[in-house]
Amino acid sequence: MTPAPQIEPDTKDWTWVLARPCPDCGLVASAVDRAELGRLIRDDAAGWEVALSAPRVTERPRPDVWSVTEYACHVRDVHTLFAERLAMMLGTDDPEFPNWDQDVTAVESRYDLADPAEVSPQLVAAAHAVADVYDAVADDEWARPGRRGNGDAFTVESIGRYHLHDVVHHLWDVGG
Repeated sequence: MTPAPQIEPDTKDWTWVLARPCPDCGLVASAVDRAELGRLIRDDAAGWEVALSAPRVTERPRPDVWSVTEYACHVRDVHTLFAERLAMMLGTDDPEFPNWDQDVTAVESRYDLADPAEVSPQLVAAAHAVADVYDAVADDEWARPGRRGNGDAFTVESIGRYHLHDVVHHLWDVGG
């Protein structure tokens, strides 16, 4: 089976969303109450259930843009990745996160062949699992640090806001 055409990799540094509103999706990550992260991630997942129930969600709107299903696969994997990073931050002093190449994952995991009926419950389960982690963060744990290999530093609180923006923005990307 022939792989779908490759999507141009997103090489932008999105950490700026922690300092200013996103002009596209409108999220003001800095204004998000950390106590609301779990609920907001669950709410976003409910939006994905609706988006994935629409017709033609496996079709790309253009050859260089992911389908709704491909975006949903990415969001599912983002939830899993952030759950892993949160576990590292909560269990290790100042961990460095392993690199994750979302574009390689999309190709190797064949997002282009995913079944939306399978992806939807997987995304919701991953969202609920990571939301439960945010809900359980103790007051004295929100400032625990972690960093990416490129040096970008986060706290549990800032990575939660960054995570929320990622999934909200992708739901906006698909018109949800």
